[in-house]
Amino acid sequence: MDTAAATAGAAGRSPGEDGGTVPPPRAAAPAGPATATTGTPPDRPGALRRTARRLRDRTVPLRAPHLDPYWTAAFLFVAYALLAICRFRSMGSSSWDLGIFEQAVRGYAHFQAPIVDLKGPGTNILGDHFSPVLIVLAPFYRLFPSPLTLLIAQAALFALSAIPVARAAARYLGRLPGLALGAAYGLSWGVQKAVDFDFHEIAFALPLIAFALEAVLRGRWTAAVCWAAPLVLVKEDLGVTAAAIGALALIRTRRASPLSIGLVAFGLSATAVTLGVIIPGFNGSGSYDYWSKFGADGGGATIPLDTALRTTLWVLVPTTGLLALRSPLLLVALPTLGWRFLSHEPHYWGIDWHYNAVLMPVVFLALVDALPPARVSARPWLRSYAHHLPAAVLAAALALTTTLPLARLTEGATYRKPATVTAAERLLDRIPDGASVESDIRPLSRLTGRTRVFWTGDTDGLAPDYIAVQLHDNRTPRQALADATARHPRSTYVILGGAADLLVLHRTSAR
Repeated sequence: MDTAAATAGAAGRSPGEDGGTVPPPRAAAPAGPATATTGTPPDRPGALRRTARRLRDRTVPLRAPHLDPYWTAAFLFVAYALLAICRFRSMGSSSWDLGIFEQAVRGYAHFQAPIVDLKGPGTNILGDHFSPVLIVLAPFYRLFPSPLTLLIAQAALFALSAIPVARAAARYLGRLPGLALGAAYGLSWGVQKAVDFDFHEIAFALPLIAFALEAVLRGRWTAAVCWAAPLVLVKEDLGVTAAAIGALALIRTRRASPLSIGLVAFGLSATAVTLGVIIPGFNGSGSYDYWSKFGADGGGATIPLDTALRTTLWVLVPTTGLLALRSPLLLVALPTLGWRFLSHEPHYWGIDWHYNAVLMPVVFLALVDALPPARVSARPWLRSYAHHLPAAVLAAALALTTTLPLARLTEGATYRKPATVTAAERLLDRIPDGASVESDIRPLSRLTGRTRVFWTGDTDGLAPDYIAVQLHDNRTPRQALADATARHPRSTYVILGGAADLLVLHRTSAR
């Protein structure tokens, strides 16, 4: 069959004698080499364009604006989890808080009291900090008994808190500003520092505060109360933050709402009962141990004013350009800042650790609240500033990220496991499950899930089966062995093995 005849269109055909059609006369083709008309390969660029178009059309539902906050949270979760996992694999975690919380969750997972031997043999963690919310992690830890379970859960909770921030920003400012502020929140230095710091119970506080303040912005007062009330189960001081959210609702509504008044009363009462009754009851001392951190010997605050001012500016300037000061939502930050001003603990006034994480959803949602009226201000400079601020805040977050923990994800060394870590893990694996171990900070995260671990020098007279010690400051194995003998004079220890700067001692006899 003639291909040209079979593919000719209706136009240009002429009737033939047999009632059919014949093709019209063809124009003379230029002289040149003959080419086949069949089996010609398809135009690859055109095929690629069609494939890309089909893919774009099929993914339209996934690119809907209302899904932007969820994609932002998913991206942040992957980044946070990857950072935490890589740090754990390289034994870069400080392990202290991670070990404490793993012991607590391990107790809950086995339907036992949350005993944390790292704080002293037989110590119930509810007598140190009141964080019963940790029981939520118990089923997951029972299925996956590993410190990584806690780290991944923390990554998920931090990422979850980005949803209400990005959603509120998009609702009141538009899609692109919403994406900018959602990403800036997730990359903020306060959140990144918390992700990089082992595990802490405040991971639960971030989504609760963020969802509560989003509900306040929308005028959904019942939802705001329901999100804020569980803060009393996260940590003993967060009841005052819950009360501040109730006070914020009273300010926004300008009426004495029973829900808002109830939240204020509940938050303050819960804090008072927890600090005065529950924690002292569990620790047996009759008091709250952390009162010693407030003031100098119970006196006034001793933190230098310039230090406090510098940290406060770090909280407000790169994150909100100070515009958050125009929003009453900033009231919710006052309890956290208030505890600090009463304290003489220097760690509270730095930009490291996890202490600033709970302030990040507050300041970003305060910025979301302040931007709409600023955009229609009668002052031209303020209108311009408000319109450009979301992009500027994102640019600041990206610039700071080059010196923050997430920047390590761009380095190849982050994904490699050092040979010294492998050797240290093999050495620690020689300690049998269920043994009692006295440990320095670095090996903790490899031991708390399967042994009973005590902090070095805090065994209350109990001689552990094994001692895992780091050889700091050019200490020799002989010196470490002598120190162990001095701490436990009624027991005999021998060197089980060493790897890099890690040494493990084994008790062979007791007198």
